[in-house]
Amino acid sequence: MTQEMQNGERLVPFMGVKILLAGSVLAPRAETELLGNAALALLGGMEGAGLLAIDMCCGSGNLCCGLASAAPQVTFLGADLTDDAVAAARLNVERLGLGERVLIRQGDLFAALDGEAAEGRADLIVCNPPYISTGKLEGESAHLLENEPREAFDGGAFGIAIQQRLVREAPAFLKPGGYLLFEFGAGQERQAVSLLNRTGLYELQDFIRDETGLPRVAVARFKGSSA
Repeated sequence: MTQEMQNGERLVPFMGVKILLAGSVLAPRAETELLGNAALALLGGMEGAGLLAIDMCCGSGNLCCGLASAAPQVTFLGADLTDDAVAAARLNVERLGLGERVLIRQGDLFAALDGEAAEGRADLIVCNPPYISTGKLEGESAHLLENEPREAFDGGAFGIAIQQRLVREAPAFLKPGGYLLFEFGAGQERQAVSLLNRTGLYELQDFIRDETGLPRVAVARFKGSSA
């Protein structure tokens, strides 16, 4: 994605808005627009008041800001672990005038939402988790850490540590019939299917593919905790 500069900071276009990359945060990738567009299509088909979406591992806030700008009927909760990511996300929410509908919290995955009374209320959860294995980051993918934080990439020994937790913890926050969408690395679609099926709580709706035909985003419907 083409970057431009504003007062020494990087601006990156994402889903129709310009995201300011302040501090040490991940620059949005084209694959994440696949995730955003899939989420927007689902939100566009939802009716009723009080729609809530959660952007887990929100980074610079690119997903929640892009989605909130395009879906004014939805309120968003964004969450991330690091100081820089949370600060950048809050800055983007403020500069885009989205503060009334987008709230950013800090913590370890869904623990960041403690006190928000979000359990069982989310119509949709999106997540662009770290999904590169620790070994690759210490070898062939080490170049990724030259300008961006390890936390944005390191998905543990097999690259799916955060995905495992996401799939396991999201049901506490989703409404029955709500959706979980998450990005994953090239070649990780079998692991994604396995994680979803293991819970017995999701129905895999679709894989969103990139321009080369590779599956990069999982779209799953939450059947309900009693399913």
